[in-house]
Amino acid sequence: MRFAPQKLRCRTCASPLPEGLVQCGDCVKQAPPLDACMAACAYVWPWPACIAQFKFRGDAGWAAPLATLMRSTPWVEPALEACDLALPMPLSRERLRERGFNQAFELARRLVPREKCDATLLLRTRETTAQSGLTRVERLRNLHGAFALEPLRATAVQGRRIVLVDDVMTSGASLFSAAQILRTAGAAHITAVVLARTDPPS
Repeated sequence: MRFAPQKLRCRTCASPLPEGLVQCGDCVKQAPPLDACMAACAYVWPWPACIAQFKFRGDAGWAAPLATLMRSTPWVEPALEACDLALPMPLSRERLRERGFNQAFELARRLVPREKCDATLLLRTRETTAQSGLTRVERLRNLHGAFALEPLRATAVQGRRIVLVDDVMTSGASLFSAAQILRTAGAAHITAVVLARTDPPS
């Protein structure tokens, strides 16, 4: 699409890559708990304003066109078709009360059939301090214990192919933390599908 030119990205964290590579140095050194990660666009104009309108001003009408953009990203459609469950990244109760809806769920339910989308299995157990200004390691430490599976349904991910859905990916710490919970619970394959990826300065 005109405002979402495709970039070569790391297959496990969606960071931009130079030609000829499939994985970034960070992921080669320490494999993330994701098997694959796909981003529809970079978090640059015009997307921050569009996402803010959707996310902070309660304009859920953005969900359908933004989900269409995500679905049109290379390899996303096959990942969605192959998954057993699509799990939106959860919000804390405080954040959900403040916004009135979970933007990741609004995207997820437009990406997969209703029976595949589960907004109650992966839980956010607590709010965390701001991630901005923290290193990747510090962000992961900050998120320790912030996610969990619904205790009575924790076995639901065993041997399953899972797609995690989120709107914006910055360092990947939140997605990695959630994916680790799923990995520990026995998920067979975990793919992250995000709308926008914050790319480091080139």
